[in-house]
Amino acid sequence: MTNTVSTSATRRPDRAALVIAVVLALVAAVIVYSTATAHGGSTTRIGPGAFPYAISGCLFVLSVWTGIEAWRGDFPEREAQEFGPVIWIVGGLAAQMLLLNTVGFSIATGILFAATARGFGKRPLWMTIPIGIVLSFVVWIIFAKGLQLSLPAGPLEHLI
Repeated sequence: MTNTVSTSATRRPDRAALVIAVVLALVAAVIVYSTATAHGGSTTRIGPGAFPYAISGCLFVLSVWTGIEAWRGDFPEREAQEFGPVIWIVGGLAAQMLLLNTVGFSIATGILFAATARGFGKRPLWMTIPIGIVLSFVVWIIFAKGLQLSLPAGPLEHLI
């Protein structure tokens, strides 16, 4: 007879998941503090202030649950992280934030679309940038003209 040891007994606590549990608890605490110290609002018992408390309660429950699962080592092994795609996506988001007020919504969001597509493996930027600009321009038309919402306009949007 072979003596087998359970894998859950030999696994150590998952440090990354413990950090996530702590961050969830901190976010819940910030929401509670912010809601408790907010001035104004409704004088009714259940009003707009109830929802932040409910959300923070759910976050706290998720925090405890994540902490327990992390301590027991019940999370599956994670694959190695590839930083290239993450850099493309974060770089595209940074480019969009920096360019939004100068080149407008369509071009800036088209660049974000292309960088995200590159991060997910679509290679030719010469193809994804124009596709992203066209799709973003359609979104701009729907929101700015159809719904009368204010989105940053650039040279492309000023053509309409």
